[in-house]
Order: sequence, then structure tokens, then C-alpha cells
Amino acid sequence: MSQLIYLIAGEPSGDALGARLMAGLKEATGGDIRFAGIGGALMRAEGLDSLFPMAELSVMGLVEVLPRIPNILRRVKQTLADIGQKAPDAVLTIDSWGFTGRVQRGVRRRFPAIARIHYVAPMVWAWRPKRAGELAKVLDLLLTLLPFEPPWFEKEGLKAVHVGHPVIESGLDKGDGPAFRRRHGIAADASVLLVLPGSRRSETGQMLPVFGAALDLLARKHPGLTVVVPTVETVTAPVRAAAADWPVPTVVIEGRAEKADAFAAATAAMAASGTVSLELALARVPTVIAYRVAPLTAFLATRLLGLRVKFATLVNVVMNAPVMPELLQKRCRSDLVAAAVDRLLTDEHARSVQIAASAAGLRLLAGDGHPGQVAAEAVLAHLRNR
Repeated sequence: MSQLIYLIAGEPSGDALGARLMAGLKEATGGDIRFAGIGGALMRAEGLDSLFPMAELSVMGLVEVLPRIPNILRRVKQTLADIGQKAPDAVLTIDSWGFTGRVQRGVRRRFPAIARIHYVAPMVWAWRPKRAGELAKVLDLLLTLLPFEPPWFEKEGLKAVHVGHPVIESGLDKGDGPAFRRRHGIAADASVLLVLPGSRRSETGQMLPVFGAALDLLARKHPGLTVVVPTVETVTAPVRAAAADWPVPTVVIEGRAEKADAFAAATAAMAASGTVSLELALARVPTVIAYRVAPLTAFLATRLLGLRVKFATLVNVVMNAPVMPELLQKRCRSDLVAAAVDRLLTDEHARSVQIAASAAGLRLLAGDGHPGQVAAEAVLAHLRNR
């Protein structure tokens, strides 16, 4: 019988990773592989029947997660029971260590013969470096996105393989901008601003008011401005509700193909911090990054957990420079966001400088080959060697 891989993703970026990994595994095995687990729309499209809606796990922030803990623990118990019933060859978790780590620890205790693999390394180089040792006690294999991450875990005895960052193969640099403008009645010379308020409800709750107020300010200086909001199923309802009240013509879109075309049509973007910043860099869209979490979450992260990074955006991290302007926490204000976006809408030199520096950062992040295929080969090799 073909091997069964139990995959778990907890948010849209993990869903995208999981879908590409599933495609890579199917290609590498000629389709002789089975899947079970938890995922979103993209993993379902690759053939996964999700145990429960992935949206239940899409929450960010130490404070924000507190009211969700009882449900999360219930879902951990349900997931472990499902793993026990299905007896997969491997449990492969993707990011979202708050949930997936609990599952992997449970697998280690209850089903030690099952291979335990995790995709996306916790940022031990940024905060809580002792987590590298914690993961080494739980996992058999770690797949990392960044080239400098494996040594952090290998010195703790955990096999780690750099597979490359999946944004490189997302296709978001191959959209058709003119076609997008024609479909949505946007003039060829009109400024198009992408607004990306996050993929978790905890994020959109913080960012939508800031971005809406920034648009109030921008509308006065850019009367012909059109806003496009690419969104995902986890936050579609609040995004559409907020956008209905914005003072500029706004198009809310869903789907990867439409997103790629929107990126190609864009003049600039304002976005919540996250994977989308790399997608925008790939599509050569000048971007302002803004983000904030609850004050107590920020305090715990910086004072108690030892967050020790200068930048939040990966392009900025690898370049060690503010390539994309970041407006975080107290600086995440509508007036500052609007001023930074206004510069990108009006200053061609600033746009060109950011595009060039972002491209250099992406080159540092790229691995050898297609990340989904490299990750699939690493998983299959690990299972063969067991």
C-alpha cells in the first residue's frame, strides 16, 4: 500500500506550502501516495480532506490566542485521535508551532514509530534560541526556508535541510496587469494601491482600521486612486465589510491567479507584516509594511521572550537594511502609513531603489531548485532511510 502522509497547516501561508509539497510528493511518487490531515483551500485542491476547518487555527499573538486555548486543546486531542486511527507513515506539520508542536509532542509520546517532520523552522535566530534544543527532542527532520537556519538545529542533533523559500515558485511575478485593469474597469494610467491587512482575524482586526484611516488621507491627494484587496477565505467577511466603507473605489479579490494579476497591475502596496512581503518583492511592487499586536503581546515578546531582531520583514532581515519601510506598534499610525505610501506613489526613484534592493534580498533567500520538489525529495529520502 502507498505511504500515508499526515499533513497539518494552521494558516494560509502554511496551506500554500503544504499544497506545493503535496504536488511535489505526487510528482516524485507518480501519484502513489496518500494524504490526510488539516489544511485550507489549496491543500484541499491537491486532494486533502481536512479534519476540520483550518481557519480555527489561524490566530496570532500571545494575548489574542488566550480565549482560543480551550478549542485549540480540543482540536489537538481530536487530531491525535485521528492520527492514531489512520496510522500514517509520517506526521508532517507546517509552521504554526503553537498548535503543531503540541501535536508532534503527542505523537512522540503515543506513536513513537511514526516519523515526525516539521516544515518551517521557528525563528530561533530572532528569539528564544533554546527552542532549537526543544525541537530536537521532538522531531526527526526539519525543513527550513532560510539558508542560515540548519546549523542552529544541527548543533542540537536535529537533522535539518534547507529547501528554499517557496515564494520563489509562487508565480506571483507572472501576472497580467493590463488584463486585470481591463476586467475591473481600471484606467491604464490610474494608480493602483494593494491593501493586504493580513490572513488572520487577529491581524485584520488590528490593521483594517489603520489602513482605512490611511486611505482617508490618501484619497485627498490621489483622487484617481483605486484600491485592490487580495484576501483569503479565513478573513474574507471582515475584509469585505471594512472595504465597503472606504472612501476610494475598492476591488476585493480572491484566488491565486487573480492575485498575481493584481500584483502585476499595482503601483504600490501597504501590507501587514508576513509572507506577503516576499510575494510583493517578487512581483516588484514597492511596499510599506505596517503591523501591530496587542500591547501586552508586544511587551511579552520583547521583555520576557527576548525578541532580538532589528527588522520584522524578511527582505529587510537578510539585507540588514530598511528596504521596505516598517511601521510597527506605536509607529503603526494611519498618518505615518499614508505618508510612506504617498512617497511610493509619487517618487519614482524611491520605487526603483526598493525594487532593486528587494530583488537582491530574494536572491539570498533562494535555494537550489523548486522548494516544493526539494522538500518532497527530502521527506521521501528520510522515510526510505528509516
